[in-house]
Amino acid sequence: MIVLGIETSCDETSAALVEETGDVQRPWTTRSNVIASQVPIHREWGGVVPELASRQHIRDICGVVERAFEEGRASWADIGAVAVTQGPGLVGSLLVGVSFAKAAAAAAGLPLIGVHHLAGHIESLVLQNGELPVPSVVLVVSGGHTSLYLVNRPGQYELIGRTRDDAAGEAYDKVAKLLGLGYPGGPVVDRLAAAGDDRAVALPTTRLTHADRNAPALKGDLDFSFSGLKTAVLRHVNQRRRTGPLTEREIADVCASFQRVVVTALVDRTFTAARRHAAASVGVAGGVSANSRLRADVEAYGRSREMPTFVPSLQLSTDNAAMIAAAGLRQLRAGVTSSFGMNAEAGLKL
Repeated sequence: MIVLGIETSCDETSAALVEETGDVQRPWTTRSNVIASQVPIHREWGGVVPELASRQHIRDICGVVERAFEEGRASWADIGAVAVTQGPGLVGSLLVGVSFAKAAAAAAGLPLIGVHHLAGHIESLVLQNGELPVPSVVLVVSGGHTSLYLVNRPGQYELIGRTRDDAAGEAYDKVAKLLGLGYPGGPVVDRLAAAGDDRAVALPTTRLTHADRNAPALKGDLDFSFSGLKTAVLRHVNQRRRTGPLTEREIADVCASFQRVVVTALVDRTFTAARRHAAASVGVAGGVSANSRLRADVEAYGRSREMPTFVPSLQLSTDNAAMIAAAGLRQLRAGVTSSFGMNAEAGLKL
């Protein structure tokens, strides 16, 4: 079976065709994965403008889907279901994808599958690497999310840790804006950090030991917090600017020091969770999984502890429809589909 995936949760319009392989260990293959990015539009504003994002999705969605069919060498007669991101995300952006998917599925007489965006990121690991050894601990880290999930069996996701404030990707963007590096900030900070001294600036590492009152079921010590780190960078930069602008070398040092603290926190909590839950593997997914230091440190940490570690390809790290189609196939084979009364949910829970 081939599933058409649609992703419009934020500022990428994406459509993909993903096909079942019949191989239990590597269940899916990507026939096409088309992504239309809106970065040039939002860069002018220093971040994503929701109204502009939703309008651009409307302009792009039909062409992106047509190109996905062309590159996947398929027609509507070959499609078995339509999967779409139901949430979370920007509600205006989500509505474009959900409306298109509902209309397409109804017109073609196909099942409709509403997919949670983070489930898509988790399943991107399977799409790239095959089924993960379970139980698995997966870190989903992006501009809007920093969460730890325990996957005891394929398709079952249990939240075991999350950020109390800023997501890691959000902190990257805010630090980049503070340094005048533009949007999106993550790739720029990562690139400049390679030329900097990651011990040049003393920055705090936050370790939480108390339960979150907003999520009492979670113990709390696997949670993340990046707001204090962001404030420490702000104070350092403001103090330094009293004597003049930062040099290129100093900016690189700030980037490297900031990135070291963020990546250390992400890796430390992830492998602490893996030990606690006797995990057989560790995965990292989401936009920040494209970060070069995070990928290198996760793989090195895993090798030193003989723990299999998995990351998606760079294309599957960012928001894309192939991961949504894969998660949709997972749900479809579990007998889970959606009604045509399904609506977009900006705060959808996994």
